[in-house]
Order: sequence, then structure tokens, then C-alpha cells
Amino acid sequence: MKAFTIGQLGDRTGVNVETIRYYEKIGLLPEPARSAAGYRQYGDDHLRRLHFIRRGRDLGFSIEAIRALLRLATHPDYPCQDADRLAAEHLAEVERKIAELERLRHALGEMVNCRAHTVAECRIIDALAS
Repeated sequence: MKAFTIGQLGDRTGVNVETIRYYEKIGLLPEPARSAAGYRQYGDDHLRRLHFIRRGRDLGFSIEAIRALLRLATHPDYPCQDADRLAAEHLAEVERKIAELERLRHALGEMVNCRAHTVAECRIIDALAS
């Protein structure tokens, strides 16, 4: 088994060392074996799991959704419907946020390029104050 230090694991996955420790603390990443000197020794399973977690976080999944997806990943014979449901719920949340951002963009677009000469006449200040 190839052993990685926490720094090497972080470098290979692009995950900060403190984040790796946090994932261990909350049980997303199993605690690694320790060397005789007490250093963490991560293996290929840690590397694969951390890649999975990182990709999930990059896609915006919550820690709890990733925890559920990791549980599903350990049972390859299970039906995919639970994973599909989690992804569909996340997609609905992403779409809600996009709609909210589009409303925000429209509101800001209405404020930009005010062309007022004084703050007393400024549409931006007026919009924020009302």
C-alpha cells in the first residue's frame, strides 16, 4: 500500500490540510493509520474517497448529501434512485439560486448608470433606502 502524508494527500486532491482534518473529525474521511512516530499515513482508499468528496463539494453538494452519496457508493448493487433523488433535490436548489441571482442581476441593472449629479438624486441610493 502506498502511504501519503496529509500534505501529499492535500496536494494530490487540491484539498487544504485543515479541511482534510475536518473531514476526518466529522467522519467523512476515515482516520488513517499512524506511523511509529505518530504521523498520519493515508492510502489509496483515502485518496479516492477525498477525490469523491472534493468533486461533490465542487458541485455544491452539502456535507450531508455527500455523506449519503458515500454510503450509497459502498453498496454498488443498490438501485440508483436514492442518488438520483439527491441529485434532483440539489439541482432544484441550484435552479432556485439561479432564479434568485437573475432577479438580483435585473435589480442591479436597473440601478447601474444612474447619471444623477448628486447623491440626493441617485437611483442607487434611493433604491437601497426604500
